[in-house]
Amino acid sequence: MAHLFALRVYYEDTDLAGIVYYANYLKFIERARTEWVASLGIDQMALRASDGIVFAVRRVEADYLRPAKFADDLLVETVLQAATGARLVLEQTISRGGERLFQAVVTLVCLSETGAPARVPPQVRLRLLGQVH
Repeated sequence: MAHLFALRVYYEDTDLAGIVYYANYLKFIERARTEWVASLGIDQMALRASDGIVFAVRRVEADYLRPAKFADDLLVETVLQAATGARLVLEQTISRGGERLFQAVVTLVCLSETGAPARVPPQVRLRLLGQVH
């Protein structure tokens, strides 16, 4: 199941030519992941407090296909590709009016607060299993 997150490009997101600065695409997909997790009923702050775990980006493979520009309305699509005991792999795309502008494969890992690898808690894993593409 895909999660969709809409956003508008603000002036602060762009360079002098009005084109979205490349690092901001990573911010856009981060916002979308946060909203995706919340839509599943997972409270990341509560998870940290109760289980002492957090999710961290381990790897991003990004392709910049076309530029987004000031005032564009964008759509970020997030699809869970795989979930293992301690890792999630997501495909995220950014489009404008059906035209794909950016795509990434993002690997997240579950860590203890000390930074050691940890397993995804069972209650979180159950919510995610219904999302695997």
